[in-house]
Amino acid sequence: MPIGRLDVIVNNAGYGDFGFVEEITETEARAQLETNLFGALWVTQAAIPVLRAQGGGHIVQISSIGGVMAFPGLGIYHASKWALEGISEALAQEVAANGIKITLIEPSGYATDWSGTSAVHSEPNHVYQPFRDATARARATVTLPGPDDTITAVIAIVDAASPPLRVLLSGLAYDLVQGAYAQRQQAWAEWEAVSRQAGGGIDMDELPHPSR
Repeated sequence: MPIGRLDVIVNNAGYGDFGFVEEITETEARAQLETNLFGALWVTQAAIPVLRAQGGGHIVQISSIGGVMAFPGLGIYHASKWALEGISEALAQEVAANGIKITLIEPSGYATDWSGTSAVHSEPNHVYQPFRDATARARATVTLPGPDDTITAVIAIVDAASPPLRVLLSGLAYDLVQGAYAQRQQAWAEWEAVSRQAGGGIDMDELPHPSR
């Protein structure tokens, strides 16, 4: 039977590994990257030739606000999502000429079992317990939206003629990431003179771009 059209591919498989960086074992780290990064990579690689042959399509990578900012106790999860962000941004430029769109969806937390039985918890080191308790108390104060709230937004993204590379999902995600980037912009600006002491410079108009 011939393969049908692939219009939208969604890489949604993933889980969270809760553990402070010192607590994470090699096995836990490799398993986290195998699912959250390599799983998406292998599906993406399998889909690209089909999308290219049919003249286009849309690959949706389910990332996270944890792909653009980081919280204590989730270091290896963040590593997997930051890696997915980087490889997807590069990919978007590589396949744009073939009509293939890439979108990174960056949700906040939602009222699902993501942090419950579906999660992995590293063996705790007692020295981090006060920090762990404080983090848990802070998370407990946040009211998370329900997963059904995402339906209209995701449909709008996949139906768009020119979908964005990145979309934040939920007002909580938007507010948190805007705040994080404001802090980065401030720090970069404060240290601009030191940055420029290291030399170099670039004409942004000379950078390669898929549309050129």
